[in-house]
Amino acid sequence: MDAAFDRHVARAAIERVRGAERRDDRDELAVEEPLEIRVDGEPLAVTMRTPGEDEALAVGFLAGEGLIAGPDDVAEVGPAADLAANVVEVRTRRGLRRDPSAERRFYLSSSCGVCGKGALEFIRQEAPPAEGDATLDAAVVADVPERARAMQRSFERTGGLHATALFEPGGEILVLHEDVGRHNAMDKAVGAMLLAGRFPLPGVFACVSGRASFELVQKASLAGLAGLVAVGAPSSLAVELAREREMLLCGFVRDRSFNVYAGGDRISGGLAG
Repeated sequence: MDAAFDRHVARAAIERVRGAERRDDRDELAVEEPLEIRVDGEPLAVTMRTPGEDEALAVGFLAGEGLIAGPDDVAEVGPAADLAANVVEVRTRRGLRRDPSAERRFYLSSSCGVCGKGALEFIRQEAPPAEGDATLDAAVVADVPERARAMQRSFERTGGLHATALFEPGGEILVLHEDVGRHNAMDKAVGAMLLAGRFPLPGVFACVSGRASFELVQKASLAGLAGLVAVGAPSSLAVELAREREMLLCGFVRDRSFNVYAGGDRISGGLAG
């Protein structure tokens, strides 16, 4: 078992109650710790996250906020030079694309991402409609959540982690990352692709383990994704944004059924009975 996997999980003493029985036991928990993201020596954001893949999380967050445009904007990323705990620093080649200090201060909880004023207007300006005519077979939509779930090793142990998988139209899963925050899992997945030199991501789709919030569709849109498939429900603003960006948005994908909220022309075929 590798160290990165270990960092996702902690153990705690608990009392189990099962009917009339009460007994002492131990349980495995998803780790949650703060991470400060610094850019060019200056603190930018603090997020509550599950340790591991911090570099991918940092660059994925910057891309998801439209602060960098791709791999060429990143000169270096790693632990802070002063070795401060839970701090990751991104060095850019030309600075951020815009100064975020006048817009909002970034503090992210593990339950939701940044919901700042003007976010929808910003997406309308910065993210073009999804490129290309990438489509998914209905069977791929139905199958991907189950396949992604089988890859969630830390969730299997703790039951407390979200996941985002990025996959090709044919169903090939490119990357999957877990985190206690659903938006962090998306940032880690997108950031991993960016660090590998692939960004933006036209024709690629995302599968998320929970609901489809506005923040997730926002990040998917800025990454150039063709759509998002969610195990849970979408919000009204998520549907509005997906329709504006001409993205696929599916919800309640489970038990060989799903709802299509946006981008139905990107679905081909149907499901066998």
